[in-house]
Amino acid sequence: MAVWALGINHTTAPLDLRGRFAFALDQIAPTLHGLRESLANGAGRHRQVETAILSTCNRTEIYCAAPTPAIDHALDWLAHSGGVSPQVLRSHSYRLENGLAARHAFRVASGLDSMVLGEAQILGQMKSAVRAAKGAGALGSTLNQLFQRSFAVAKEVRSSTDIGAHSISMAAAAVRLAGQLFEDLSAIRVLFVGAGEMVELCATHFAAKNPRRIAIANRTLERGEKLATRFGGEVMRLADLPAHLHEFDAVISCTASQLPIIGLGAVERALKKRRHRPIFMVDLAVPRDIEPEVRELGDVYLYTVDDLAGVVQTAQASRQAAVAQAEAIIDAGVQSFMHWMDLRRPAGQSGAVVPLIQQLHRQTDEWRTAEIARAKKLLARGEDIDTVLEALSRGLSQKMLHGTLAELRAGDATAREQTAQAVSRLFLRQTTR
Repeated sequence: MAVWALGINHTTAPLDLRGRFAFALDQIAPTLHGLRESLANGAGRHRQVETAILSTCNRTEIYCAAPTPAIDHALDWLAHSGGVSPQVLRSHSYRLENGLAARHAFRVASGLDSMVLGEAQILGQMKSAVRAAKGAGALGSTLNQLFQRSFAVAKEVRSSTDIGAHSISMAAAAVRLAGQLFEDLSAIRVLFVGAGEMVELCATHFAAKNPRRIAIANRTLERGEKLATRFGGEVMRLADLPAHLHEFDAVISCTASQLPIIGLGAVERALKKRRHRPIFMVDLAVPRDIEPEVRELGDVYLYTVDDLAGVVQTAQASRQAAVAQAEAIIDAGVQSFMHWMDLRRPAGQSGAVVPLIQQLHRQTDEWRTAEIARAKKLLARGEDIDTVLEALSRGLSQKMLHGTLAELRAGDATAREQTAQAVSRLFLRQTTR
């Protein structure tokens, strides 16, 4: 079985390109189905192709396992799904196989590949991706093993190192930037657009500053009301946002919309009503929630997830020792996973251990079944129980030793010596308990 990963992230692809490949959780199941059908042509039967998709604001990654690698086929499929040429996607993507793919998955889960070094949110997103793949029937034993080991490595990294001790989250970075624009954050009015995990995190950080007003604009009022109640805020429908935009000094948006929901015209009208008092805006969505042209307005301070990179990458030197510790834990995890993979090579390949173990079990079961059947016949004929047990044990011993004794007698002196050493290790080193 081959394992590979194909992806783009905040270090390899610009925001607008990443937006073309953003998949909401409710899109994952049909997307995985289409991917598996496409890969079946390049990697064997459909049921043997395992797939999972991790899609966040900073990355979209495909993880696959199949009898034969089909990474170029996966790249062509992904390029087509995003409406770009394979050449464009290839220039912005990374393609990793086997041990390198495992190392990447472990680093992602541990927060070492994040824009915010050591951030913990990615682990939850990865677990959600695995649940979605499992629910879609796209997860098999190989990818399941890869991800479970990723989670275990991430847990060890967090418990054994200080990798997350100095990290600054996107939410904290947004508050820090707002503090640079407004002298007193307790005097501002803040609007959060969306009601997902990222908005909840941002609202938590801003609420700690006791702003004058908090509002949640969401497509469904029920979910928005739940979040607004938690922070003592109010709720509005997303459709009512343009009419109230001028009332807010800060706007933080993160929805799953495939198209911008705050346009240039709406912001221009809001600024006119505000008599050009500045608006602080943070667009954490991929694809964008706020039209990029809004940045050109003189009284708007608009930041995207990529703009926050410089803010969150602080205290880098103090984290280098923790990074080195984390990489050592990941190295051990990769070695363990690749050993697991090696043991499961198909029968006939060099180093194929698990298939051989399965064959040994089948053979010994056949011998045991035959000897038990023979013993039952002897008992039915009235043979003494001790005689039957003696015959059963002797029969099993002879069957198990027959091939070994034949090998000891065959071949040249060198072959016999190698066989003798193997037999000594297997049979004569055992001690009586």
